[in-house]
Amino acid sequence: MYNFLSGMVTAGYLVAALFFFRFWRRTKDSLFANFSIAFLLFASGQFGSIWFDGQHDDNTWIFLLRLAGFVLLLVAIVRKNFTPAAPK
Repeated sequence: MYNFLSGMVTAGYLVAALFFFRFWRRTKDSLFANFSIAFLLFASGQFGSIWFDGQHDDNTWIFLLRLAGFVLLLVAIVRKNFTPAAPK
């Protein structure tokens, strides 16, 4: 049951990554590209925890993937909010 639910979470992360990738292709806004990459990192971390550990998430590299995803999200949001908008 744990593997099934973890697989569903991984699939959800991949769907979110594709969702943001679609908006990046349409707008070419780097915020969407960063969100897409972050969700790919989350999916790879979740997949790695299923593939290598099962129910034991005590490997450092899995947490580093998740940390990289969250840092990427925070940097993208801060950069989007504090850079001046281009004139239209």
